[in-house]
Amino acid sequence: MIPEKIDLAHAADRSEWSERFVQVRNTTDALATDLLPEDQTIQSMPDVSPTKWHRAHVTWFFETFLLVPHLRAYRVFAPEFGYLFNSYYQAVGPRHPRPQRGLLSRPSVAEIAAYRNHVTEAMLRLIDEAGEEDWQPLAPLLELGINHEEQHQELIFMDIKHVFSVNPLRPAYARARVAPRAAGHPAMLGWKDFAGGIAEIGHHGCRFAFDNETPRHKVWLEPYRLASRLVTCGEYLAFIEDGGYRRPELWLSDGWAAVEAQGWEAPLYWEREGEGEWSVFTLTGLRPLDLEEPVCHASYYEADAYARWAGKRLPTEAEWERAAAGAKVSAEQGMLHPRPAPSQQVGLSQMIGDVWQWTASSYSPYPGFRAPAGAIGEYNGKFMSGQMVLRGGAVVTPPGHSRVSYRNFFPPMARWAFSGIRLAEDM
Repeated sequence: MIPEKIDLAHAADRSEWSERFVQVRNTTDALATDLLPEDQTIQSMPDVSPTKWHRAHVTWFFETFLLVPHLRAYRVFAPEFGYLFNSYYQAVGPRHPRPQRGLLSRPSVAEIAAYRNHVTEAMLRLIDEAGEEDWQPLAPLLELGINHEEQHQELIFMDIKHVFSVNPLRPAYARARVAPRAAGHPAMLGWKDFAGGIAEIGHHGCRFAFDNETPRHKVWLEPYRLASRLVTCGEYLAFIEDGGYRRPELWLSDGWAAVEAQGWEAPLYWEREGEGEWSVFTLTGLRPLDLEEPVCHASYYEADAYARWAGKRLPTEAEWERAAAGAKVSAEQGMLHPRPAPSQQVGLSQMIGDVWQWTASSYSPYPGFRAPAGAIGEYNGKFMSGQMVLRGGAVVTPPGHSRVSYRNFFPPMARWAFSGIRLAEDM
């Protein structure tokens, strides 16, 4: 059973902060419980990081940005770890090349575990001992670090799935959980209309949000419609069978170049032998493709091509956020793979928690955005170029981590995220 997430915005005392910190640290360790040390060292492509690197990097974050500057007499666990586990913070110093993280046979998984324990114990001392004057600037950094570690929990799922997918033994990360299907026919694709006008998007309130979700601002929207559910594997299969990957007129120029260069014929993890039935590799192993499930692991280019083929388009992030107001997580936690939409649905379904949904919006700053000063300012702002925004969270997003204003982002060629498609059209 997943413990309820503590709302740090209303935390009454330091013990709640300590409990939330320990909760997120234990969750990360639990994700690696059933992995062999060898599993945690593999880097199957440049975008993937080994599990042990993720576990060390989030630990380095707390050590570098909280313990070293703020805990008196803190002893750095291993000075060389700063080079190995810095990700992209130029202001902090040099770093090991990202594509070579899989070459790090040392430090061992056991040493990483010792590093994590060392930093966790020191962080609990810092939370307990910091004076009230010091605590005020510390608390936002701690909350950022907690949410940062949750981001890497999702990356652990994404990355180990790719690692296992290229192993000829096709190992499963976890045993499959079988959830009963809802009675009734598959959910029909419907549409919900939204009037045009001025809308407000962006984070508001006292709960946590990343800096790229701010400031809240007004946007103008023309009247539009949003599909009532996500695009299914069966619907995407029709696109494939209609020659979708052989028709350049459906693709953006860079997308078609990717199709030709990468040899794409289907979303990532789809496979079949000869003219046989399609299968899909999941975190619970290889299984037959379920035509009613949301299509997953599609790139932005594939999502855009499918929408063009269907005579529709992708929603902008402002359209999506306005439509998602008040939406709740719809996916069952712990399934590790998206499920079909409920057959009995009212309004929009699968808005949050099934698969990340590509939008037509490029990842750029909101009007009035200012990155924080110092190295922390490198967290999001420096990536606001050449990437597309996704919304909604996925089945592998930590519980309580998604919210309507959350802006995920990936390059348009990326396919290893749990990314899918929701259609839109002009009214």
